[in-house]
Amino acid sequence: MSELSEKSIQILELPQVLTMLSGCAVTEEGKEKSLTLRPMTDIDDIQRAQGETSAAVKMLILRGSPGFSGVKPVAASLQRADVGGSLSTRELTDVAAVLRAARTAGDYGASQEKSPISHLFQALTPNRFLEERITNSILGEDEIADSASPELASIRRHMRAAEAKVRDILQRLISSNQSKYLQESIITIRSDRYVVPVKSEHKNAIPGLVHDVSSSGSTFFIEPMGVVKANNELRELAAKEKKEIERILAELSADCAAHKEDILEDYQLIVWLDTIFARAQLSLKLECSEPKLSDKFLRLRRARHPLIDKKKAVPNDLELGERFDTLVITGPNTGGKTVTLKTIGLITLMAQCGLHIPAGSDSTVRVFRRVLADIGDEQSIAQSLSTFSSHMVNIVGILKEADDESLILFDELGAGTDPVEGAALAAAVIESVRGMGAQVCATTHYAELKVYAMTTPGVENASCEFNVDTLAPTYRLVLGIPGKSNAFAISRRLGLPEYIIDKAAARLDAENVRFEDVLTRLDQQRQEMEKERAEARRLKLEMEQSAAKAREYRKKLEEERSKVVEKAQAEARGIIEEARAASDLALSQLKEMQKRQDRLDWQQVNDSRAEARRMLNEAERNLGGSAPQTEAPPPTRPAVAGDTVELVSMGTKATVLSVNKDGSLQLQAGILKISAKQEEVRVVEGETHTQREARKIVARAQHTLRTAAVPSQIDLRGMMTDEAISVLERFLDTAMMGKLETVTIIHGKGTGAVRKAVRTYLKRSRYIKAFRPGRYGEGEDGVTVAELR
Repeated sequence: MSELSEKSIQILELPQVLTMLSGCAVTEEGKEKSLTLRPMTDIDDIQRAQGETSAAVKMLILRGSPGFSGVKPVAASLQRADVGGSLSTRELTDVAAVLRAARTAGDYGASQEKSPISHLFQALTPNRFLEERITNSILGEDEIADSASPELASIRRHMRAAEAKVRDILQRLISSNQSKYLQESIITIRSDRYVVPVKSEHKNAIPGLVHDVSSSGSTFFIEPMGVVKANNELRELAAKEKKEIERILAELSADCAAHKEDILEDYQLIVWLDTIFARAQLSLKLECSEPKLSDKFLRLRRARHPLIDKKKAVPNDLELGERFDTLVITGPNTGGKTVTLKTIGLITLMAQCGLHIPAGSDSTVRVFRRVLADIGDEQSIAQSLSTFSSHMVNIVGILKEADDESLILFDELGAGTDPVEGAALAAAVIESVRGMGAQVCATTHYAELKVYAMTTPGVENASCEFNVDTLAPTYRLVLGIPGKSNAFAISRRLGLPEYIIDKAAARLDAENVRFEDVLTRLDQQRQEMEKERAEARRLKLEMEQSAAKAREYRKKLEEERSKVVEKAQAEARGIIEEARAASDLALSQLKEMQKRQDRLDWQQVNDSRAEARRMLNEAERNLGGSAPQTEAPPPTRPAVAGDTVELVSMGTKATVLSVNKDGSLQLQAGILKISAKQEEVRVVEGETHTQREARKIVARAQHTLRTAAVPSQIDLRGMMTDEAISVLERFLDTAMMGKLETVTIIHGKGTGAVRKAVRTYLKRSRYIKAFRPGRYGEGEDGVTVAELR
């Protein structure tokens, strides 16, 4: 990369964006790589990087970060282990951290769908055995676990026993009558040996080895002779412990060296993934999106400068290279011209670095081989360079490097010298750079360049809006119209006397006055057109919303209509099924009675049954549609007194008599009174025409079945009293179901025992309204005729 390209990167403030990117990385090397990121020039490489960033953004949203904390460089440590060196506990825990990150990242990637970075997760080679061995062996930077080896566990067990023995001996000394010789009743350590503090005047009272003396000389730290052997044993065990720890570290280091290549590859992959996820974090932080890429043109939608607070930044639509290859931006100072110039350059550099851009997802970025910028005042007293000279030095360098794959950005081109000469020079520079095939964006105050842009094909004017009433820029970029400097309007609002403004205006030549007037009228027309366009857009949006609401309303009506029809058909089907069940019950009873009554006209029964079946089938055909799959009934309103409800679990209808204080219901179902909870019932609303017709047909079918299938008389002759009463009871049940009004009971005259039992039973039966003996021709006293309720 040339010096001028690197200088342009600094001018366009890419390093500030990369500093933000570095803050999103986790690993130290990931942070360093983020800071040194530079634009790529191959469109395939850029597309791959953009795809990686988008994939990471999706993963962050769905699953959060994979987590690379604690990962540190391990190359130097592994290299030393590879040549036989022993690693420290700190270095081994760093290796374990890499293995742990590789394992967790691998699990994280395995749970995601295939994406442009799936191969990076799959390339990780975690070594859980080595990871856990290091983790279980090393508890801290200065602590090795007992479980690191059986030998170390045995040594430490003996050390604890020896230490307990020493303490026990010294504790007995402290508790004996020799305690009076002690400065304090404590056990302490000097030179890694257990000792007791003895008063200097009694140093000979306790035989032993002196290991230390207090600074005042009043206390001698003596190791009693009784613990010398135990202390020696402790020293020997400590030496064994140290040797065993060194062996364990050497063994773990050798294991790491054996897997050096895999661990180093895992580390590089983790750093790579860290930089990708840092780009994704920055994308979410700045609310960016992936741009499309082109080798012809740049088109940005709702673009904003990434270093300006997104709450304050004004988004603009920018384009270059499609309808025109040169954009000349004019307008007052502080109006946003330079920010617009930097936005174009910085967004281009970000996209070519694989970063998402702060613009709409429908934006397209042109891939350039180099972005060259001359922005800002770089006058240098030390180098005797004026503002104009410093700009000209940059321009000379740009002209040397410009080609058809360059984006050239000029800020205040031609400024710092005579306006006439500066304007002519600026136009010549733009024309020369265009001739090299470069795409150009320049800012200026020169009216000559505005005219040049209006009259030259491939060159377009643009202006930064300025509100003269508030003396504040709006920072909106308007393509196609040159901007005014508004010097007179701003001066007038700031209090410059009118006569001075008039004198200044008189000094302008007529050509300039007419040009400024044209610009003023163009700006007024533009604002009016934008207002009309905004109003048309609003009306179009309202019409689209109204049409959408109408379509939604019509769809809902159709759905409700379908639901009502389906509900009616389902209820009618339920009625028919009830009728079928009732008819099946009646027919089964008829078959049972057929065994005992040969005089019944079964041909009539069969004809009636066929007629009932025909009517039921007719009802089902008239109902139409197919039976839907069973599903839970829809919720209804709470039932109140007087409602007809259906017991959901039984499918039985009942009338609500009252609602109790606790919300439960008192129901009347036929002759039964029952209680139920609100959630156990469903309110049955008014029936549809289809349901009423189905009920009428079913009622006729049921009446036909009952009338034809239930006999109106029964013969009890030849039966014993108990048997006769049992048969009579079942007969009366069947007669009640068949809704017969009268029945004839044949019991004969005989001894009169059956007759007496029958009439006694009829007096008690709740089914019987009245009964009488048979008349002449009916069987007289040999029969009893009963009237049912």
